[in-house]
Amino acid sequence: MFYWVMKRIFLGPVIKLLFRPWVKGLDNIPAQGPAIIASNHLSFSDSIFMPLMVHRPVVFLAKSEYFTGTGVKGRLTAAFFRLTNQLPMDRSGGAASAASLNAGMDVLNHGGLLGIYPEGTRSPDARLYRGKVGVARLALQAGVPVIPVAMIGTDKVQPIGKRLPNIRRIGMVFGEPLDFSQYRDHAEDRTVQRKVTDEIMSRLMRLSGQEYVDEYAAVVKLRLAGKAAEPEAAAEPLAVPEPVEGGFAQGTGPAAGGQGPKGDDDGTSAAG
Repeated sequence: MFYWVMKRIFLGPVIKLLFRPWVKGLDNIPAQGPAIIASNHLSFSDSIFMPLMVHRPVVFLAKSEYFTGTGVKGRLTAAFFRLTNQLPMDRSGGAASAASLNAGMDVLNHGGLLGIYPEGTRSPDARLYRGKVGVARLALQAGVPVIPVAMIGTDKVQPIGKRLPNIRRIGMVFGEPLDFSQYRDHAEDRTVQRKVTDEIMSRLMRLSGQEYVDEYAAVVKLRLAGKAAEPEAAAEPLAVPEPVEGGFAQGTGPAAGGQGPKGDDDGTSAAG
């Protein structure tokens, strides 16, 4: 009820009025039945704008720290995330992350829409980065279609260093569903998982017009921060929203062109 009220009565109308989001391909979202919505990830606001325009509820995986906060602020944050269809996601990798992905599988098994950011984290520079194979594992194990969606211009909502969001128009393009049912008997095959993930990222690249980088965004972020890339960075599970103070995430300008996905996983965990 809280989700519906916020979307239809309070938050939704205000956001639509201010940001005037445009949408293409919304009819590619099935009217019923399970599906994965795989999106590029430019801003925390992606998790606000996209579910707002989809008629059915969309459940996202959110990092588990949002559900374990203490004090008044921590409890309010946890309550908000639970009431807005967010599920806790352990991002430490390995068995913990695999267990968290089971929550996403439950959503699909119950006929819901699961929102996923295959890059594993927000893009540091508006380019599209290598996808993590968790999206493929879920799609293959559940036997559900994957609907790619390209968020357009959300990185400009709040540029780096700006606390308050810019009021500007954003858009999104929903692509045709991708059917990977021919690979379902090979759901645990690492090569198949990588092939499926790369196909999803290739479609996202075409829909968004972003330049593709065959490297994990988490590793790039560590390098930009002057830190050594640890194995856990590459093994980081599927992306979750990363809000900053003020409620929107920082971003940079868009890029276009580039080459499509290629290569293997270079030691990422099975959790994707």
